[in-house]
Amino acid sequence: MLTPEEVRGLSKDERATLLRALIAAGDADPLEEPQYRRRRWLALALLVSCCAWLVPWTVVLAFTLPQHFTAGQWAVAWIGFDVALTLAIGATAFAVWKRLQIAIFGQVVSGTLLVCDAWFDVWLSWGSGEFVLSVLTALLGELPLAVLLFLGARKLVLLTIHALWVREGRVGPEPRLWEVRLVAIGAPEKRR
Repeated sequence: MLTPEEVRGLSKDERATLLRALIAAGDADPLEEPQYRRRRWLALALLVSCCAWLVPWTVVLAFTLPQHFTAGQWAVAWIGFDVALTLAIGATAFAVWKRLQIAIFGQVVSGTLLVCDAWFDVWLSWGSGEFVLSVLTALLGELPLAVLLFLGARKLVLLTIHALWVREGRVGPEPRLWEVRLVAIGAPEKRR
């Protein structure tokens, strides 16, 4: 057993090697546990099923939806959406202020809601006197803010990877975002 003084006496490379050995010896990938492996396959099956159902459903809607429709609860729908957008942006701001990882999720949700808001504002105002204002609001407000939120989420994920990479004592280039596995950081493993 090494004492703290002996560990401090090791070179940086020796400490990094020791740290990697300790991590490899003690940390199993939680996603490899049977219950999580089953949940992963269930989630994949559900997501693929949703896509398989949505493709024909979208085609059916394309041919059957009326060109004009009067909605009885139009104001409630838009007010509810804007309340959700406000709450998402507010929660994201709080998470960023508190330096919480959930800020990544908040940025993705807020950015997605802003893209949806722009989409519906523009298309539902088509042919009306509000169309130009909707396009300007989308191009100058909602979409640029959504891009900033998506880029911010990406940057926080990359910073998290960097922090883990450094704390694990790894050297060399960090993996690209699409190479990082869930939960465990490290080089992607070959399928068994």
